[in-house]
Amino acid sequence: MRLTDNDFQLFGLPETQAQDRAAIDARWKVLQAEVHPDRFAAEGAAAQRVAMQWAMRVNEGYRRLKDPLKRAAYLCELRGAPVQAENNTAMPAAFLMQQMEWREALDDADDEAALTALDDDAAQAEAAALAHTQRLLDDNHDAPAAAAQVRALMFIQRFRNDIDQRLAALDA
Repeated sequence: MRLTDNDFQLFGLPETQAQDRAAIDARWKVLQAEVHPDRFAAEGAAAQRVAMQWAMRVNEGYRRLKDPLKRAAYLCELRGAPVQAENNTAMPAAFLMQQMEWREALDDADDEAALTALDDDAAQAEAAALAHTQRLLDDNHDAPAAAAQVRALMFIQRFRNDIDQRLAALDA
C-alpha cells in the first residue's frame, strides 16, 4: 500500500466500473482498521499524523469508488479522458432535447404525483446511462465516449436533485 496507488490499487479492486458495493464497503472497513490513528497512539505524534494522512486517503478513495458516477469519472481520468465537466458541456442534440422537455415538465409539475413520475422517468434514464457507461468502460474500453456519458449523467443527477428540492418544498 502506497499513497501514490490509485483508488483501485489501494482497495485491491480491478480497475473496472462494475464493482460490488459490499466488497468496497468491506475493504474500506479493513483499511480503516489498519490505518486508524488510534492504533498508533503509543508510537507518538508523528506516527499518528502519518496514520491520519492514510485515513484521509482511504476515505477519499472510498467516496470515489462507492459512487458509480464518481467511479466512472475517475476511471475516465485514469484512462486519459478526463470528464472536464466545467469546460466541456457538449451533448448530443437528442439529450439536450430530453433535458429541455424534463425542465419544462418540472416547471409545470405542481403536485407530488407529477414530480414523482418525472423522477421515475429520470431514474430510468440514469440507470440506462450508467449501464451504457459501464459497457463503454469495461467492454469497449472507450474512455472518451464514457467521459461524454458521465457528463450526461451529471446533468441527470442535477435534474433529479432539483426534483428532490421541489418535493421537499411541497412538504414544507
